[in-house]
Amino acid sequence: MVSGDLFVQGNAFLGEEFELSSVTIVVSNGKITAVEEECDRHGPWICPAFFNAHTHVGDTVAMDLPVSGTLEELVTPPDGLKHRILARTPRDRLIEGMRASIRTMYETGTAGFADFREGGPEGIMSLMDAAEGIPCSPVLFGRDGGEKHGRGLGISGARDVPDIDEKVQQARAMGKQIAFHAGERDSLDIDQAISYDPDMLIHCTHATRPQLAECAEREIPIVICPRSNWRLGVTSSPEHPPVSLMYEVGCTVLLGTDNVMFVQPDMWQEMAFMSAVYRSAPRDILRSAVGGSSVFGEEFLIKKGNPARFFIIDPHISNMRFSHDPCKTVVNRAGAVNIVKKVFSS
Repeated sequence: MVSGDLFVQGNAFLGEEFELSSVTIVVSNGKITAVEEECDRHGPWICPAFFNAHTHVGDTVAMDLPVSGTLEELVTPPDGLKHRILARTPRDRLIEGMRASIRTMYETGTAGFADFREGGPEGIMSLMDAAEGIPCSPVLFGRDGGEKHGRGLGISGARDVPDIDEKVQQARAMGKQIAFHAGERDSLDIDQAISYDPDMLIHCTHATRPQLAECAEREIPIVICPRSNWRLGVTSSPEHPPVSLMYEVGCTVLLGTDNVMFVQPDMWQEMAFMSAVYRSAPRDILRSAVGGSSVFGEEFLIKKGNPARFFIIDPHISNMRFSHDPCKTVVNRAGAVNIVKKVFSS
């Protein structure tokens, strides 16, 4: 929570380019009211909060079960393993698990997340209860009627959902957004998903150049979840998802952590993995880790007029003080342990 006037001095990753500049940030009643230039290059690093652009926090209760199987057997509705577990887990237990994962996101520097929530209207309400009082705001995509109570409709895949035309039409009539899982196990459902003019595609692990070019032209953001893709066995190559190609053709690339059942909702781990495996530029990775906030409304970028949602790292209390490239260091080496203060407005 942020109220009154707050002055934060340090080296901040500013604006859309994340250029590191010595500044004093003035915060009044939760808003950044000024960003004033300074000349002290030895201060702490100030980083915009992360936005986890794709999660399934409901399956926290199934974390690291000793199971194996195909993608369809594990997570595809309506009879995937995780859906059977969710159906038989008491509501209080589900809320406890979701709250623990949301708290984990907050503690690791995430101030917002977009969740595909199972369980219809009751599932949406349960997640809202779980998030209450934690400065990590959910954007909820429901299904089975849950879309009426959230931001929009979250579709598991164009070929997995019966009566998809009707569901999309109804959601659009309510003014809701549409998000599709697409291209996770192959490229065959991507064209159909694009045909519905979605507000967001998740995965595109096996997308082709023409498909990505169309996403770029239509300005459809793509959320990639690299660790989940590797964990679930839908890729074993840095060519999938085709991250470099996504950037090359001009796609808006966002970063998410996907199923808590398999992957910890920690954006530090996701960034480091993306850097090591896909060798993307550090600023592109950091932009993808924050950019979901811009897609879903209140952007977390550090600039005048935006909500104050940033955290402070003190490199002088660790070996990071020897860094020659703070952005690269933040992406590859930093973690929750390095955060000395969070300034997250409600």
